[in-house]
Amino acid sequence: MTTTTTPLARTLARLAPVGLAELIDRAALQTRVDRKYLVPVDALPRLLGGLPADTRVLDVDGARTFHYESVYFDTPLLTSFHCAAYRRRRRFKVRTRTYLDSAQCWLEVKISGARGSVTKHRLPYHPRDCGTVHPGRAFIDEALDRESLGSTTDSPFDAVLITDYRRATLLLPDDVGRVTIDTGLTWRDEHSVLRLPGLAVVETKSPSAATPVDRVLWQSGLRPVRISKYATGLAALRHDLPDAPWRRTLRRHFRGTAPTPALSHHPEQEASCA
Repeated sequence: MTTTTTPLARTLARLAPVGLAELIDRAALQTRVDRKYLVPVDALPRLLGGLPADTRVLDVDGARTFHYESVYFDTPLLTSFHCAAYRRRRRFKVRTRTYLDSAQCWLEVKISGARGSVTKHRLPYHPRDCGTVHPGRAFIDEALDRESLGSTTDSPFDAVLITDYRRATLLLPDDVGRVTIDTGLTWRDEHSVLRLPGLAVVETKSPSAATPVDRVLWQSGLRPVRISKYATGLAALRHDLPDAPWRRTLRRHFRGTAPTPALSHHPEQEASCA
């Protein structure tokens, strides 16, 4: 059962529940527009107080926040990262995502296209393989080819970065979209670990138009920020990489927090989902 000892948990506990099957049926949104915000964790209860009536929260066996771990993969030249850093019109990310509470795992290829649209291709994956793409390499190549991004098919994909966090997912009424709230944010690469315990990433996901939650955030003076858990996190850990798209975000939210040395020698070894 989820604890109700924090203000955020108490706020989530007051919302009506929605089950996973209904959430997926009503708001899977594999093709969507995402808007991301960096919000102080202690401001979340007040902001969530402005949610539309009938907003519901994902509830699985009484739990309302869930532990996620993602392993991001890239080519030796960091093709995926550089596509994001140089704002290529079409770009991609390859990752495994493990739901640590249930030990479910997916291999995912995310494609970013015009006007902020995102398409996600997903393959069920064995948790023990979370640190490698080898069992799913044909799936990756097929997804990239389907999206006319097949130039990486001859390159290896290696584990580059691990992120983990806790996520709550909200279903908005009238099928206008869903919202995710990620807290306890941690990034780990080959050398360093970076934690931002005081910040949450709030992401609205809708077919196109802004959601009521976007409007609540705007009224509170918060605007969408450029942040990618993979690319921004890697730029925060590796100052030798280009960071122009996220420079304002990095200076405001990341640079004051110093990474600490990693305990292992490679993200693949440090992944806890195997």
